[in-house]
Amino acid sequence: MIVDTDILIWYFRGDETARRFLARVPFPERTVSALTVMELVQGCRDQREARDVAAFASENLAAVIHPDEAISRRAIRLLELHALRVGLRVVDALIAATALEGRVALATANVRHYRAIAGLSVVSFQPRSAAD
Repeated sequence: MIVDTDILIWYFRGDETARRFLARVPFPERTVSALTVMELVQGCRDQREARDVAAFASENLAAVIHPDEAISRRAIRLLELHALRVGLRVVDALIAATALEGRVALATANVRHYRAIAGLSVVSFQPRSAAD
């Protein structure tokens, strides 16, 4: 399973639903796109937070998948199909392409961004804070 950035943001904000969700995913299935790690680092306010992200990734994720040519080609095609129609963005296209190329599900709270993508298995996540 590819875990989308939004779930990890909720996790780092202390959302218990996100923590329980991630805990239910068996460790060998916990993977993210390298773009997710980049987004998390980009959102850090200081070096301590950046170190926390790096430590979290090494301790809690089985793999960080880096875009290769196949992922990049698939992402371009997804953008051609969905950027104008549903507003798919570059990072979301690369994350979806990573899941498609790996033939795994994508867990996300941003189901709207991904539902139009044929063949993509989406696992919906709703943080407790968003439901309140």
